[in-house]
Amino acid sequence: MPAEDLDINDPSHPTKKRALKWKRKSRVLMLCSRRVDYRSRHLMKNLIKFLPHSKTDSKFDRKKGLNELNETAEIKNCSKIMYFESHKLKDVFLYMSDIKLGYSAVFLLHNVCTMEELKLTGNCLKTSRAVLSFGTEFDGKPHLNLFKEMFVSVFSTPVGHPKSQPFIDHVFTFSLVDDKIWFRNYQILPENSGLAEVGPRMVLEPVKIFNGSFSGSVIYKNPLYRTPNTLRRFEKLQKQRKSHNRLVEQLATRTKKKKKAALLNFDADADFIFEDE
Repeated sequence: MPAEDLDINDPSHPTKKRALKWKRKSRVLMLCSRRVDYRSRHLMKNLIKFLPHSKTDSKFDRKKGLNELNETAEIKNCSKIMYFESHKLKDVFLYMSDIKLGYSAVFLLHNVCTMEELKLTGNCLKTSRAVLSFGTEFDGKPHLNLFKEMFVSVFSTPVGHPKSQPFIDHVFTFSLVDDKIWFRNYQILPENSGLAEVGPRMVLEPVKIFNGSFSGSVIYKNPLYRTPNTLRRFEKLQKQRKSHNRLVEQLATRTKKKKKAALLNFDADADFIFEDE
């Protein structure tokens, strides 16, 4: 049968086959550093389920230097990188890099919640493609535009990927609240019933943007960012100051009580009789 006699909505139509061909062959390398906490490790596994165009590798040794990640991505035939790095078993930083675009960014992770912890009502297909939703704030400032382009390049599954399913049933949302980027994953309910959260959750605090993949000069630095060590030191000083003020108040109260007791004892012992001569 000639191609012009076929229905355009028929999946067997030649134009449909050409449209579903995997043209944008981009892959994301996802890995973590050694001694990363269990919550970040499970978060990475949750994201791998929703990103069929991702590849994994063994845990990375920080002593080798971040430039080694570019060589690992080249060996794995990946053009994007998501790297979770743990510091002091307390803080986890997320590095995102797009080798083709030529820049990378660093985020500090907050409020990480995995799908196993949340037990939400939403549900979606494992390897289906997602719709990416961004708040209007991402179109206002240059560094937010860079973040938006990076999220689109990393989280969007290419059309026709052999490991992906040709369905769109969930939404990745990125919103800016308190100068931090909030990530949520929602299921698209049928018959316009709204959305149901699937998970996982995470909050990204921007730190820096580099003019290169894990190298180059700093083109943006968050002026509101404070290192976790600085915040912990400040909290420690605040606790010491409160405890010092509490001790001063206790000493002052004890001194007042002692003075009052001394005055009462003095009045009780004093027996002065004044008589007119």
